[in-house]
Amino acid sequence: MCGIFAYLNYQVPRTRKEIFETLVKGLQRLEYRGYDSAGIAVDGPNKTATDRNNSICLIKKKGKVKALDEEIYQKDLVDLDEALVTHFGLAHTRWATHGEPNALNSHPQRSDKNNEFVVIHNGIITNYKELKEYLITRGYEFESDTDTEVIPKLIKYLFDNRENNSVTFSKLVERVIQQLEGAFALVFKSHHYPGEAVATRRGSPLLIGVRSEHELPSEHIPVQYNSGHHKEEVHDKNSHNRTDSSNAKNSNGDCGAVEYYFASDASAIIEHTNKVLYMEDSDIAVVKGGELSIHRINRKAGEDPVRAIQTLQMELQQIMQGNFDAFMQKEIFEQPESIFNTMRGRICFDTNTVILGGLKDHLKEIKRCRRLIMIGCGTSFHAAVATRQILEELTELPVMVELASDFLDRNTPVFRDDVCFFISQSGETADTQMSLQYCKDRGALTVGITNTVGSSICRMTDCGVHINAGPEIGVASTKAYTSQFVSLIMFGLMMSEDRLSLQKRRLEIINALKVLPELIKKVLSLDEKIKSIANELYQQKSLLVMGRGYNYATCLEGALKIKEITYMHSEGILAGELKHGPLALIDKHMPVIMIIMRDGCYTKCQNALEQVTARSGRPIILCCQDDSEVTKNAYKTIELPQTVDCLQGILSVIPLQLLSFHLAVLRGYDVDFPRNLAKSVTVE
Repeated sequence: MCGIFAYLNYQVPRTRKEIFETLVKGLQRLEYRGYDSAGIAVDGPNKTATDRNNSICLIKKKGKVKALDEEIYQKDLVDLDEALVTHFGLAHTRWATHGEPNALNSHPQRSDKNNEFVVIHNGIITNYKELKEYLITRGYEFESDTDTEVIPKLIKYLFDNRENNSVTFSKLVERVIQQLEGAFALVFKSHHYPGEAVATRRGSPLLIGVRSEHELPSEHIPVQYNSGHHKEEVHDKNSHNRTDSSNAKNSNGDCGAVEYYFASDASAIIEHTNKVLYMEDSDIAVVKGGELSIHRINRKAGEDPVRAIQTLQMELQQIMQGNFDAFMQKEIFEQPESIFNTMRGRICFDTNTVILGGLKDHLKEIKRCRRLIMIGCGTSFHAAVATRQILEELTELPVMVELASDFLDRNTPVFRDDVCFFISQSGETADTQMSLQYCKDRGALTVGITNTVGSSICRMTDCGVHINAGPEIGVASTKAYTSQFVSLIMFGLMMSEDRLSLQKRRLEIINALKVLPELIKKVLSLDEKIKSIANELYQQKSLLVMGRGYNYATCLEGALKIKEITYMHSEGILAGELKHGPLALIDKHMPVIMIIMRDGCYTKCQNALEQVTARSGRPIILCCQDDSEVTKNAYKTIELPQTVDCLQGILSVIPLQLLSFHLAVLRGYDVDFPRNLAKSVTVE
């Protein structure tokens, strides 16, 4: 949901203008995570502070990051040319959950008018009301409607009531997070601890980039533990009498010039460094005296006592928009390449074998399971619907497809001999994560299908598949959907490799996958025709998308794309349900898109077409090339290459992706940043 970016330059002189530019650019890379308000915190004069020489300046603005950038230079708040040898700055772009989008509710949130402590937050604090009530009784005044504001108020309360002056910044943060319930990624700054950074996470992503002209002393950061800690009550001042061992290994000496970048996503860091450390839940990362250390309260059984600094394989050009008008358009046209990358190194077309390295060690266990449960939200759920039928055929196992939120609401029975798949582009989807924990607690084997290396779902699952679609910036998912689709098909092919009765079917699918990227290019060549259809539809208020069988998921996904970015009402309808209610909507004014392909449901879909045309409907039909039977009843047609039935949904969804893009442009909307939505939904 929200985007976190912070930058610490230690013994690396930077002007305040350079610091602002780094922070703003980092936010722009994360704007897909939230874009209704933004803010920055830097060292500098704070007009409300009693001590202006030792204070933090907050600049916050409603709207996109561009509005914040303009605000920085319009107001003479700080000396932009002042060089700062060591400095720590915070930045945040928000997707509102508590409180309307405005400057007051945007982050960083502050502890008081002196800005003694400031914090940026991604996630949700579920017990903020109780904490807020308690802090109000202790005289702390609140100014925003956010759940986040309790965090800086709470750390100031703990600081004001500390047992002695030697209590460290990391100790205060440790005490704070023991009181918080919910999900969070947090980065703290305080003028009481100049040049220090403290960050922590639980259930929300956070990583740290490291940049130095010198070789790093180690690629592994040991974790420091405090033993025997128990949860402390906020109001028990006397319980804070333990010695602080968390910074025992820190050095206050000169460890050389180094820069640190804290971010929700690697896309904000890659232009600065490819050396990153992915934080684990309950980690507290501290930079003090230029040295990074990781602290935890207790060590769990089997927990790795080190955090590895990894080398990112991502290239900056992958997240650049290039010559396209929007990231979404770029990502639609990247699908021949993204599909190829999903299959690369996994399908051997010479031997007709499929190997998913992340699953091969668990394949026997999966084959012995009682059922497969596919869990996801939104587009990821649709990828599961799209592949359910072929997975049932190839694995000969019952396949349940579940919306993560509903799965949790029902307390669905899960058993040790179930295998549960968790599908998420970001790997951070909150409902899917909670479903994952629910299934782990019940002993099921868990499998992740994600696009983000190092994400929470990647780390929590027993095994998984990285879909290799490349960075997806547009909020409306396109290439990740088709790569999820292909990844699940490959799983089915791997499961059926030793089934003699299925070899003909497997060969048919593998041969179709081999030419799939070229077929996608042919579909993309229809862009101008699809744009002309959009010109006829963009003033409509509603749109129906209808199909059945393998193409029902395409209807759901196509309708979702139209809803997301055009704000038109759209609905994906199972053609078999037409006479059970939806037929009442059909008349000459209602646009209807029908998907009718030469597959097992072809005749049934033709019957649905007859029902639509009999009621003066004017169907726009997605069909196979040279299908005269269907085209004679169509108002408009989009003729697609034909492929094997279980892969046809990949080809048929692309025209709907393009249609939604063109509709949104014609309606004057921002394609990449649809209102009220964010790319990574890290709260329920």
